[in-house]
Amino acid sequence: MTNNLDSYRALALQVTCHAVNQASDRTEARALMQNTINRLSQQIAASIAFIGFDCKLIVLPEYFLTGFPLGESLTVWGDKACLEMHGAEYEALSKIAQKHRIFLAGNAYEVDPNFPKLYFQTCFVIDPSGNIVLRYRRLNSMFAPTPHDVWDKYLDCYGLEGVFPVAKTAIGNLAALASEEILYPEVARCLAMRGAEIFLHSTSEIYSKNLTPKDAAKITRAVENTAYVVSANTAGIANIPIPISSADGGSKIVDYQGIVLTETTTGESMAAFAEIDLAALRRDRKRPGLNNLLSRQRFELYAQSYLQSQFYPPNTMLDTEVDRKHFLQTQQATIERLAQLGVI
Repeated sequence: MTNNLDSYRALALQVTCHAVNQASDRTEARALMQNTINRLSQQIAASIAFIGFDCKLIVLPEYFLTGFPLGESLTVWGDKACLEMHGAEYEALSKIAQKHRIFLAGNAYEVDPNFPKLYFQTCFVIDPSGNIVLRYRRLNSMFAPTPHDVWDKYLDCYGLEGVFPVAKTAIGNLAALASEEILYPEVARCLAMRGAEIFLHSTSEIYSKNLTPKDAAKITRAVENTAYVVSANTAGIANIPIPISSADGGSKIVDYQGIVLTETTTGESMAAFAEIDLAALRRDRKRPGLNNLLSRQRFELYAQSYLQSQFYPPNTMLDTEVDRKHFLQTQQATIERLAQLGVI
C-alpha cells in the first residue's frame, strides 16, 4: 500500500483468548501461541472475504496469545508467556499482515533486553509490508511493570516520543491504548497532541448491556480528541479458573463524534466492522467552531498543577528486584500519603 486512503473499513475482531498459564513449560506455551496464530490466520482471511478487501485495519484483543498472569512470578511469566521483540510470534503475525495487505494491531506481553528482569504489556501495529510500525508499552497497570516504574532509564532508552508513539501511515495516524487505559484521559490526550487520529484499543473487559465506565470512556476519548476508537474485546478467556465468559463481548467502533458505528455482543465475532472516514475527520478538525475541542485546548492552564503533584511514584522498579506484592504495597503507600495530604 503506497497511497493514502481517505476511507476504508476497520474490524475489531472479537476472538477467544486461550491462556497459557497451565502450560508446563515455555515450549508448550509457545505451541499454544502458534495454535492461536493459526486460528487467527483463518479467521482473518474469512473476515476479509466477508467484509470486503477495503478492510485495511484489524485490531485484536488484549493479550490474545496468552491471557494474563495468575500469580506467576515476573521471571516465570517473562520466560513462559512473553514475546521477544523480534521473535517468532511477531514474525508469524507479520506474515498474516503481508498476505492480506492489512494493518494488524494487537497486544502482548513482551520482554526487552534493556530491562532483563522485567516485561511490559505492549500494543503493536504491523503494516502491510510486515514491519512493526508502532510499539506502545502500557503506562498504567495494576499488576505489571510499566515504563513509569523504570522511568528514568526508559526515557534514556526511548525518549518521550517512544513513550507516546504515533504511527503516521497510509490509513491515518495510529495510536494505541491498552485495556483500562481508556479510563486515563491524559494518555489519549498526549497521543492526540502528537497527531493521533485513530485509537486502537485492545481490551479484555466485562461486557454489559448497561453503560460501563470503559464504554463511557470510549465515547468520551473519541469526542474530546476528535478521533476514532476501535475497541476489540476478548470473546472469553479459556483455560483459567475464572469462568470463560467473564470478559466477553462488546467490541465496537466509535467515530470522532462519539457515535457508536458498530458493536457486537458476545462470542467470537467479526461483526464489529465499520468505515473509517479519514477525510471527514480531518475536515472536522480544521473547521472553526464550538465543537472543535482540540483547537480550543489551553494546556498552559494545567501544566503547573501536573508538575507540582506526585501521586503514584516513578522508578519504583528501577534498581531492585521485586515480587508481586510490590504493586499493592506501592498503591497502599500512595493512598496513605495522599490521605495525609488531604487529597483523598
